[in-house]
Amino acid sequence: MGIVLGPNRYGKAETRVVRVRRDGDVHHIRDLNVGISLSGDMDEAHLTGDNAAVLPTDSQKNTVFAFAREHGIGEIEEFALLLARHFTGSQPTIRHARVEVEEYAWSRVPSSSGHSFVRSGTEVRTALVHSEGTGGAESVVSGLKDLVVLNSTGSEFHGFIQDEYTTLQPTRDRILATAVTARWRHRVPGGGGYGASFAAARRCLLEAFAETHSLSLQQTLYQMGRRVLEEREELCEVRLAMPNKHHFLVDLSPFGLDNDNEVFFAADRPYGLIEGTVLDDAAPAAPDAWN
Repeated sequence: MGIVLGPNRYGKAETRVVRVRRDGDVHHIRDLNVGISLSGDMDEAHLTGDNAAVLPTDSQKNTVFAFAREHGIGEIEEFALLLARHFTGSQPTIRHARVEVEEYAWSRVPSSSGHSFVRSGTEVRTALVHSEGTGGAESVVSGLKDLVVLNSTGSEFHGFIQDEYTTLQPTRDRILATAVTARWRHRVPGGGGYGASFAAARRCLLEAFAETHSLSLQQTLYQMGRRVLEEREELCEVRLAMPNKHHFLVDLSPFGLDNDNEVFFAADRPYGLIEGTVLDDAAPAAPDAWN
């Protein structure tokens, strides 16, 4: 039996960087969480402990801070590409860079002096970039997570398999709630326009969720992904994960009360988890773009 070193990578995870841009008395906040993973000609670090080809993760962290100051932070996809291309372009042993960014949104407090902010809910904008440097393969995946949505009607669930362990009753009217994680792949990496693309894709997801009379969360997932691809030519693949945030009708009959779909118990676990991919089948596959 031969034992060899398989695929490997290393990097600095979860570098938190906050960039304040001062426009006179009015300030602007960008709040990011940056993860970096590098791979290349670095086997000896594993095999013999020779670190001659290794860029310290502390240097990677410092690069994030320096780039935030020198280049500012525009769209998070562009910032991720800037970092990825720097690492592959500046170090001959680094062949591949993976940069993942999460952005936490802040809103200005109304009637404030211009420098007071409140965190904008739980939703997080995301970007995942892979780059092999100038002339090499690249991919850009944008997205969001923890987008919490709910339809108080317009959702059914019936006609499913029933076996000896089934207790769930079919329903023609239920609450449908979920926390959407959605990611979409750009047809041309580095094409720009990421801010407008993100806003449009998010709008498509919300509109499809609201407008679909749902017979299953799977159906809703597909319609959401399909709407994004139908309207956004720059995108070619959408992947979604949507937990079913169950709302169970409470039996109020012991108290002499009726309950016509008005009072529910919101259960946090266990929950159904629906995952799926919607894609343009003519677009080139890029399975590594998502990892």
